[in-house]
Amino acid sequence: MSGIEPQTISWGEFSRREPDLALFGAGRLTAAPAYLATVRRSGAPRVHPVTPIFAGHGLYLFMEPTSPKRRDLLERGWFALHSGVPDNEGTGGEFSASGLGLAVDDPQMWALVADAAGYEPPDRYVLFEFRLSEARCHGYGDVPLPDKRKWLV
Repeated sequence: MSGIEPQTISWGEFSRREPDLALFGAGRLTAAPAYLATVRRSGAPRVHPVTPIFAGHGLYLFMEPTSPKRRDLLERGWFALHSGVPDNEGTGGEFSASGLGLAVDDPQMWALVADAAGYEPPDRYVLFEFRLSEARCHGYGDVPLPDKRKWLV
């Protein structure tokens, strides 16, 4: 990874600092689909549908070892993650976070996250932790939102 590295924290630390925003965010990110944006070598963005996993004190994603998002994260690290919304009215609101995606090589952590996943990841999958530098939420109509709607590390 190159460039300036932002200050980031784990999802667990974010949850400790901003419990209401984290609870809202976890609810939105696990209401599939969620979308991960990474940065290509050219600097252009790339978007991927993903299934975020909350395990231990972190936010994780499994992926194929040949995935372009893996290469983007290994080379540049930057990510943005955004919840989907089920309709044009934005029912339920939206949540986004950004920061750094870091490869996880610990087999015990891989197993812990695999146990928390809603599916059985193949052994070949690689694991990344997503550490936050920013989080936001937004709602439309009468969506109940946390008092704090924007957080920066």
